[in-house]
Amino acid sequence: MKKAAMLLGLVVMMALPASAQKDKRAQDILDAMSKKYKSLKSYQAAFTYTSTGGGANETLKGDLTVKDAKFRLNLGGQEVFNDGKTMYTYIKESNEVNVQDYDGSATNELNPTQIYTIYKRGFDYRFLKEQKQGGRTLEVIELKPNRDKSQIASIQISVDKADKSVRNWVIINKDGKRTTYNITKFTPNVNITDSYFAFDKAKYPGVEVVDLR
Repeated sequence: MKKAAMLLGLVVMMALPASAQKDKRAQDILDAMSKKYKSLKSYQAAFTYTSTGGGANETLKGDLTVKDAKFRLNLGGQEVFNDGKTMYTYIKESNEVNVQDYDGSATNELNPTQIYTIYKRGFDYRFLKEQKQGGRTLEVIELKPNRDKSQIASIQISVDKADKSVRNWVIINKDGKRTTYNITKFTPNVNITDSYFAFDKAKYPGVEVVDLR
């Protein structure tokens, strides 16, 4: 899925084994953040994606819409539609869509609807610092995978101290690659129909359907 997978792939880390090494202050912040997002019926987020190091150097804009187990993601000329049962990845450049079965309960699935709970499995975490950003006070938490084979060295999540929303996160790989997601706009409880998450072939004339099921 190229760049779309870079965002969705965060959830693959949910499959890592659990560890008891947790920082109490960090856990309280993460739990409050997770509670906030799980209480929402839906939300939309616009973000910037920046990748540097490891041979990468690019900045893109994207947006994500989530409702229950359904999501829709736009990033780098690709659109991912997930209606909770089937996932469609549309590639604008080649005008093709890849179709896959989807099981949101599987730990190896790419699932941004669970991005705010990834810390609960496979990570040690600690509180790093408070910092100011645009008039906001952010609490920065560092997560480290507790499996040596992980390609990720650390993840830093910045949580707004006032409303417990995620403002940005940074993924640092062991090869030096650094990937940053900055939330530029967040809208909770948007009124969105289920049809928004389904791929409508009629809206993409001449699209080639690649069924991977």
